[in-house]
Amino acid sequence: MLNPTLTITIFTILAASHANKTVDEQGFIGHLTTSFINIVGLLTKVSHKYPNPKGCLKEDNEFDFIIVGSGPSGSVLANRLSEEECWQILLLEAGNEACPITEVPLLCGTLEFSKYNWGYKSEKMDGFCTGCIDGRMQLPHGKALGGSSVINYMIYMRGNKLDYDRWEAMGNPGWSYKDIFPYFLTAEDANITGYKDAGYHKKGGYLGVSDVTYRSRAAYAYVEAAQEAGHRFVDYNGRGQVGVSYVQTTTKGGKRVSAESAFLRPIRNRTNLFIRTGSQVTKVLIEPGSNKAYGVEFVRNGKKYKAVARKEVIVSAGGFNSPQLLMLSGIGPKNHLQEVGIPVIKDLPVGETLYDHPVFAGIIFTVNESIVLDLKSTILDPDSYVEYLQRGSGPLTVIGGVEALTFINTNISDDSDPRLPDVELIFIGGSLSVDHGVILRRLLNIPRATYDVMWKPLEGKQTFQVFPMLFHPKSKGYMKLRSSNPFDPPKFYLNYFSDPEHIDIENMIAGIREIQRIVEFPAMQKFGATIVDTPIPGCEHYAFDSDAYWECGLRTLIGSLYHQVGTCKMGPREDKEAVVDSRLRVHGIKNLRVADTSIIPLPVTAHTVEPAYVVGERGADLIKQDWGVL
Repeated sequence: MLNPTLTITIFTILAASHANKTVDEQGFIGHLTTSFINIVGLLTKVSHKYPNPKGCLKEDNEFDFIIVGSGPSGSVLANRLSEEECWQILLLEAGNEACPITEVPLLCGTLEFSKYNWGYKSEKMDGFCTGCIDGRMQLPHGKALGGSSVINYMIYMRGNKLDYDRWEAMGNPGWSYKDIFPYFLTAEDANITGYKDAGYHKKGGYLGVSDVTYRSRAAYAYVEAAQEAGHRFVDYNGRGQVGVSYVQTTTKGGKRVSAESAFLRPIRNRTNLFIRTGSQVTKVLIEPGSNKAYGVEFVRNGKKYKAVARKEVIVSAGGFNSPQLLMLSGIGPKNHLQEVGIPVIKDLPVGETLYDHPVFAGIIFTVNESIVLDLKSTILDPDSYVEYLQRGSGPLTVIGGVEALTFINTNISDDSDPRLPDVELIFIGGSLSVDHGVILRRLLNIPRATYDVMWKPLEGKQTFQVFPMLFHPKSKGYMKLRSSNPFDPPKFYLNYFSDPEHIDIENMIAGIREIQRIVEFPAMQKFGATIVDTPIPGCEHYAFDSDAYWECGLRTLIGSLYHQVGTCKMGPREDKEAVVDSRLRVHGIKNLRVADTSIIPLPVTAHTVEPAYVVGERGADLIKQDWGVL
């Protein structure tokens, strides 16, 4: 456990070290955050270290199953497959075990600038992120034991019933809501003290799920105003999503619950489970002619190793790294693989589908009372740490400032169903000004000059923000390899707002209008909630608050929240976009599966960490069925 005095001392030193910085902080912030995490890691005793596998890694190491990646899906698979004592399981993770500071919910944003993030960015494209630094978007992707669940915002959201029914209707039997719902309950250990629908939550699973007991007065006011505006209060993981709710989170006792702490730590002493961190898989080994996967090559501490799988290789490296590994192994679009000099084993549309959820941070409000989260006071107040460490409560338990969610159906899209929200409104009990532009602005790659115009004048003032996020974009992106070098980051082309009918932009503007409508109701107006009308740099020539102005703003400052799907899309063989079948098997390759969010065939009404856990749960059952143990 962290010593409160030690933590306060470190934070105070770091706060002092970045005071009055005026230079661009890209490298500085990364160094600062990583140094802080390293200091805490060195000074904090970690009691859940994993035992080393028996013996040394050798060229002839054999296992029944090799799992690549320890994110939510991979950790679940490692847990469930190792239940079979006669099976030997190897779990390979490129990152390392995270230190305890990652468990503090309020600090999650800083982790994106640490060694626990791959540090990916999108490629510059016309039409979006035109006001971002270098025209590129931050694409956080976890590099740690536990994957992105170690650095994400911990929002627990299963998705809509229609998501899964449509998933099955695309030719994927076994993925309907009826089929998937039991897995939600199996995984969950719910401690929701607020409103919840009966029969939709369960205790006793591995995954801790809780509401956040600490809430700002602004959050209470916002939820009340949303209800005044006609949004019913809901359990968005229950009977229906459309409405308003306080956020449900993957936390327990006020601390982050990651895939590692939930699914690996409790079973770390199983003798048939071998976990190797710091091990980056560079290639899946496939027999020529038979197209049968039989193992992997990986690099650890600069040395190359090979591991053999007697039964299967399971790629669970996430929406970015799973397609990258398939392509490096010769599975992917023929023309692209030839372009980068990789021999083609199987011509499949790997990476050619990439859906994501755009989120907009350009709407700011002020209030005339002290009702919002005060990040500076929280970090510098010793009582915050005492309350957190002794009782698991207080402002440090707030997940990066996110406090409440509203799910709305704008009826803009032609396939809209009244039960299916198309926009989420994410209430933040503060704004990007609370840290004086040091960390939060960089999460969305906002330049210092833009921050200085929009947020700097608000420093020290009472502000909050509501971010609209698009659930079901029509626009589709893609990704490619940068080269045949497995250590080169891939290229990501997100194509935000490229749909020819402009439905995505219209949906987002409708979300902005609903935010404005909610804030006009008495619960918010009693605090004088007022929109900040400083124009977004680059959009000054449009009339503020016109649709044209907001379209400009959306194309100028837009971000992403870890929700990429479809890069190894699930579908039947006749689906020209499909990479895996409904049992997660790669088309045309034996003994190779992909199990993570990359297989999800359509954008879901969810923050994708919970669907990732369910892919692991369902995948484990499919594997057990196929090998005759279930």
